[in-house]
Parts: sequence; C-alpha cells; structure tokens
Amino acid sequence: MNNGWETIIGLEIHAQLSTESKIFCGCATRFGDEPNANTCPVCLGLPGALPVLNRRAIELGARAALALGLSINQQSIFARKNYFYPDLPKGYQISQYDQPFSANGELEIMTAERDDAGHPIEWRPKKIRITRLHLEEDAGKNVHEGLPDVARFSYIDLNRAGVPLAEIVTEPDFRSSWEAYDYVNHVRRSLQWVGASEADMEKGNLRCEANVSVRRVGDEKLGTKVELKNLNSVRFMQRAIEFEVARHIKTLETGGTLTQETRLWDEKAMKTRVMRSKEEAHDYRYFPEPDLPPLIVSPEFIERVRQAMPELPEHRRDRFMEQYGLSYPDASQLVSERTLGDYYETAVEASGNPRATANWIRSELLRELEASGLSAAESPISPQNLGALIRLIDEEKISGKQGKDVLVEMFRTGKSAGSIVEEQGLVQVSDTTEIDGIIDEVIAANPTQLDSYRSGKEALFGFFVGQVMKASKGKANPKVVNERLRAKMQSS
Repeated sequence: MNNGWETIIGLEIHAQLSTESKIFCGCATRFGDEPNANTCPVCLGLPGALPVLNRRAIELGARAALALGLSINQQSIFARKNYFYPDLPKGYQISQYDQPFSANGELEIMTAERDDAGHPIEWRPKKIRITRLHLEEDAGKNVHEGLPDVARFSYIDLNRAGVPLAEIVTEPDFRSSWEAYDYVNHVRRSLQWVGASEADMEKGNLRCEANVSVRRVGDEKLGTKVELKNLNSVRFMQRAIEFEVARHIKTLETGGTLTQETRLWDEKAMKTRVMRSKEEAHDYRYFPEPDLPPLIVSPEFIERVRQAMPELPEHRRDRFMEQYGLSYPDASQLVSERTLGDYYETAVEASGNPRATANWIRSELLRELEASGLSAAESPISPQNLGALIRLIDEEKISGKQGKDVLVEMFRTGKSAGSIVEEQGLVQVSDTTEIDGIIDEVIAANPTQLDSYRSGKEALFGFFVGQVMKASKGKANPKVVNERLRAKMQSS
C-alpha cells in the first residue's frame, strides 16, 4: 500500500526453450554465433518456405507447463500475430492466441517484504494464478554498434528469429515489486530445474514484461495499465515497477491522467521512458496459421513427460520437511537450486545429521560459495567431505568453532576435513584426566580471581574457561571444560 493506493501488477515471461534447433526449422539456436549465420528460407520468411514443428520444443514446453502447475490442453492452435518491425522478416509471428498450449495454473511462491537495502524481512507463501503458457517463435534482433559521436551503424541479426519460446502470462495478482521479483526468480529456478530453459537473462533467453497500474484502496476497477517491456534483469524489473508506481500515484494525485502505453526502463537515468502506445489483441489481427495443423497432445505423451521429470522443488521442499524435520524456510532455501538440494541429500547421507547439515550448508558453505560466485555443484568441498566434517564435530573430535576454520581451509584447498585436522593437530581433547590437570593448573595460577568468583562474581567463570582453553591451545572440548571446571570451582 502507498498512502491509500494499491499496486496491481501482472507479468509476462518469455523463456527460450533449450532446443538445439529452432521451432519451425533445423537452424541452430546457439548463442553468440556470427550475425545471420543460423538462418534459412523458413526463418528468413522467404516465399514458399513452410514451417515444420520441432517435437523437442513441445516436450520442453510440457515440462515447463507441468513445473508451473498448468493444465496442458489436448488441442492447441498456432496463429499468425501480424505486426511490422524490421526484426520480423515475415511480417507476422507464429504464436498462439485463443487456444494456447496450456492454461489455468496456480503456483505457490515464497515472497518477502524488504528493508531499504533490499534484504528480506520475513518470508511468506503466496499463490499466483497463471493464465496461460503458449508456444511461439522469437523475432530477430536490431543491433546498434558504435558510439553516437564516432562510427555508429545498425543492422538486423536474424539468428534469434524462429527460436522457440514459452510465454508465461499471470493474472494481476502481484501487489508489490518485490512479489514480482520473487515470482520471476521462482519461475527461472523451476524452468532450469526441469531442464526446459537455461533461463539466463544475460543471454536474453529469459525476458520479462510487467503490466503496472494503481487504484485507490477499496476500488474494484483497475486503473490505467502501462506495460514495461524488454526488462533484461530481475532487479531492473523491480526498480522499473517502483518508479512506475510512484509516477502513477504522483500523476493521479496532482490531477493528471495516465495513458495506456509501452515504456522502457533506462537504467542510467533510473527512470522509464515512452516506447509506443500499447497494442491490443485486435491490433495484431490474429488468425489461425494455415501452414500448421492443430497441435494434438495425448494424455500418454503428457504422462511420459511427467515421468521423465525430476522431483519438483515444491515436492522436494515438503519431503525435506517431513523426512529430515526441517522448517519451511530452511527447506525452501535448500531447494532454491536443484544442485543445492542434491548436495544437501548427499551430505546428509555422509553426516547422518540432517539438522546440522542444513545449518552448515545454509550458513557456512553458502557464505563461501556466494563470495566466490560458485554454485553448489562447483563447490571445492564435496558433499561427502562436508558430511565427514560434521561427523567429526558430532563425535567431539573437533569443536564447532574449529569446524568453521576447517571448512574455510577445505574450501580454499579442496582437502578433506580429516587431513586438515591431522595436519594442523586439531584433534579435540575430551579426556577428563588431561582436562582436570589443566584446570587444576589454571585455578592454582589465579588465586585472586578464584577468591572473587567465590565472593559471587559469577562472570569470572568465563575468564577461567578462557584460560583453560588457552592453556590447551584450543584443543580442549569446551563442553567437558565447562562441566569439569564448574564442578571443581564449586567444590574448592
């Protein structure tokens, strides 16, 4: 809520499906090839060239739909979406309109309010309605090179024309920019999880658009909608929405009017600017694609796709909670990436301690991974070695504090916990006879502090613990030290 105003946001995500060839021809989808190297008469839109549907695109589209909780329609229709831009060689895009590939889904995401620095305050679940997921081909790309005051030229690169896309459209269920931010990250993770898309925004194979409006709290009627287009970063999207919401409220509160239009986010200026007036469906003059028959998907095909998919993040989260006794937030974080969930389960097998393993991954390991820009799959510490480190701590061979230092060294060198403990002589002393001897020496060496402790200065107990640990060079088991020291000081 913004001073009596309610924000209304709907999202559209265009995800490139991870096929090796385009959706209607055999041209490669490789990113980074020379401009116009991957083209043919079909994706160039030359007269007489006919499209042939790529079966792999249908399989990956089905994976994406199932991962997002959508129903797959037994019959869908490809349609021509007519518009005229330089990067659209045919003058139309083959897409889907009134009979999409899949529709009517509901997705539960984890979202959170943020502080001014963007840090989550408290996570909570939220259900988002997904209207549809339809299949279509991508357009080409306008390329502008050089600087304005030096050599500058523009050209069309049609390598991307015909690349298969899944367009995912939501209902206007978001009430803040951060909810939209968390949703896009959730969808990215889901598509990557099931192998439907790389969902890499830097490569342009996942792009999002936001439809933003505001209305007075309590109003039922939606306000004037503005579309934010070509948002190539989730953070840029969040900032663009925040800017637009503030612009809408300011305009309406000062008696101005809003225009339904498409706007672009200018990151350098930190504001949006007008791109064009917003098109409606009738502007595109949709009609069924005459060169493609209806797409028929059998229940058997859908079931084969379902059986070939990995365990979905939400199912895995619930299983982690039930099987390992984890909390909702902890389990959700451990399934935020598929490789992290795999890492956790393998580490649990090695450690035998699900709770401790979750804590060590979420705190110590993830801190090192994030600082190094690595994923769990790239960790220098194997899950088996992390499990072995946790066993050493559980068996009281080293302390938890020593374990943190060992983990840092494991991450730096790739060595096992056992070898580092042996090399550095870190094996924890738990023998009560040896610890009692150290305690006796410390008590004898500090008679003044002992008298003060006996006089009621309880805080001095920590002083004696520190002296014992120092005398043992940090090797004494802290738990045993506390127990034996308290017993001896009370009996003195």
